[in-house]
Amino acid sequence: MSCRSFAPCTLAGLIVLIAGCGAGPQRQERPGEMVTYGVTGRIRGFDPILAGDVESAIAIGKIYEGLVQYTYLARPYRVERNLAESLPEISADGLAYTFKIRKGIFFQDDPCFTNSAGKGRELTANDFVYSIKRVADVRNESTGYWAFEGRIAGLDAFRKASAKSKVTDYNMPVDGLHATGPYTFVIRLTEPYPQLLWVLSMDYAFAVPREAVEYYKDDFVSHPVGTGPYILQSWRRNYMLEFVRNPKWVETGRNERYPSEGEPGDNTNGLLDDAGKTIPFVDRIVQYVISDESTQWLKFVTGEIESSGISRDNWNAVVTQSRGLTDNLTRMKVRMFSASTLDIYYIGFNMEDPVVGKNKKLRQAISCTFNTGEWIKYKKERVVRATGPIPPGVAGYDDKPSPYPFDLDKARKLLCEAGYPGGIDPATGKKLKLVLEIGSAGEAETRESTELLANFVQQIGIDLVPSYNHWPSFLSKLERRQCQMYRLGWVADYPDAQNFLQLFYGQNCSPGPNHCNYVNPEFDSLYEKTRTMTDSPGRTAIYKQMADIIVEDCPWIFMDHPMSYGLHHRWVGNYKPHDFPYGMEKYRRIDIQSRREWQATYGRQDWRN
Repeated sequence: MSCRSFAPCTLAGLIVLIAGCGAGPQRQERPGEMVTYGVTGRIRGFDPILAGDVESAIAIGKIYEGLVQYTYLARPYRVERNLAESLPEISADGLAYTFKIRKGIFFQDDPCFTNSAGKGRELTANDFVYSIKRVADVRNESTGYWAFEGRIAGLDAFRKASAKSKVTDYNMPVDGLHATGPYTFVIRLTEPYPQLLWVLSMDYAFAVPREAVEYYKDDFVSHPVGTGPYILQSWRRNYMLEFVRNPKWVETGRNERYPSEGEPGDNTNGLLDDAGKTIPFVDRIVQYVISDESTQWLKFVTGEIESSGISRDNWNAVVTQSRGLTDNLTRMKVRMFSASTLDIYYIGFNMEDPVVGKNKKLRQAISCTFNTGEWIKYKKERVVRATGPIPPGVAGYDDKPSPYPFDLDKARKLLCEAGYPGGIDPATGKKLKLVLEIGSAGEAETRESTELLANFVQQIGIDLVPSYNHWPSFLSKLERRQCQMYRLGWVADYPDAQNFLQLFYGQNCSPGPNHCNYVNPEFDSLYEKTRTMTDSPGRTAIYKQMADIIVEDCPWIFMDHPMSYGLHHRWVGNYKPHDFPYGMEKYRRIDIQSRREWQATYGRQDWRN
């Protein structure tokens, strides 16, 4: 799900450190209204089965919900009930998961509910049967079928049938998806699936009403109808998103509560002050698409947005050598949060491309041009070099040195063995030119860092030509296998190495998450072996073996794992960094009086003085 444009660290920080803030010149607050202002990226829409990028997933998580969700404060991460009454009953053989659906949960009011004059109806088990079938329907081109493929009894057959018929028959029974009553939902698996509960916390498994899909048809992506804490008030594409509290939560007495337990230190940090109180706290969320970093920063230091990342250009002016905030920002009572992330950023090779995909030596040579020291220096030491596909903090990670480190002599030798001595294509007698697709057309730092990457590759005589795209068109190219090389990141969907290794599984080629279209029978065999294995030393050993295969074949240039740094104003309450921030806005609180006092005192001051 969570592919991520290769954005600068200011936006990488926003992924983890912001979950629903807003920005903007158009403040129209009602007396006593709790509003949060912030930024977002360009999103594809609000259909959960298309939530293939972080920004879209965060937007969708405000409106739709699943059976389970991540705990907000507790670490290590675990799932807890959400639309289910409790965690499921699991059969002794690990193949049947029985969920009891909470009674009295309603979809928001919407014209699609024609039988009730627009009043939202009650959620039932059939909504989950239907929603998972939508992911499997070939016509929907979901980016998330990888999460269910080969796992649920009869679902692959349903998918094949959808490809053959003119109209998908959603009444076709699927052996592994059963509503045995209005409030009982059973999933039957083909084999044990240790990651299933993680998967069911993802957008792809969120409950969608059939009425909305059939009523809005192709425009459903712009008309979300969910059970979540917020509804979409307005969406001006590429400019603004506005969400308001879902009246149905109040009307039906959802009675959702802020968590009462967390990690040691959460109580001291004020994160349990609202324990047991009814959520959500925020009445309205306004987010603006502001791609210019200087504009984002100006909005933050004048108090117009609640949170901000720290751009590379501002780093030295904001952060001291000891990794604290400067005196001026401390005086302004700005708070900084830092956290390691389960993210990896990379350059991918399309393995179907006749030049880079068929020539391992060429890929290895280009990998050896990546100057780790210069890259970390450019990133202000906020990243560490990635040496494989699994990030630190996940079982299977190995910190051994890469066999293809920065080494220009080795790169030139490999390039010669690849058939391009000195970077010259013998077929044409000209320099080899490779095209690198970028999904962040408007971000200055991305362009600057891409130039640095091109300079790295130029040192062995290859021209790396950037092609800039807006995010939706970039994703379209990836899904249609039209990129020769591409620059991308992956943010974990769940804390298991399988979530990263599935990016190389042959069955997951585009439009699935294997955008490099890598196919290796040995790797696939090991991947399939681990599918049913629970967390154990044996599984971790196989994960490491699979990572070694990937490192040797070089379908990616492994670039970095970032640290996320984010700034919050003092009036933002209940914030804790989270690797899976989808739907977490319901826990936020804004101290309106504190914001007014800050703006009166500091809003017009120069943050540098």
